[in-house]
Amino acid sequence: MNGRNRKDLQPGLTVDIVLKADQRTGKLTRGIVKDILTNSSTHPHGIKVRLSDGQVGRVQVIHNHEK
Repeated sequence: MNGRNRKDLQPGLTVDIVLKADQRTGKLTRGIVKDILTNSSTHPHGIKVRLSDGQVGRVQVIHNHEK
């Protein structure tokens, strides 16, 4: 699952995001979604989310999609 569709995301999911500072390297940060920040239904670079620890980035991988 990639993180380009807003409908695939919900608070509580474990995801890998790319932080703004890591966009050049593509380094992924894993965390739990707290808030979905992108309003549009899709985004080519990934939906922007805030993790439970406060970090903000674009979703690249959704881990536990089926709950």
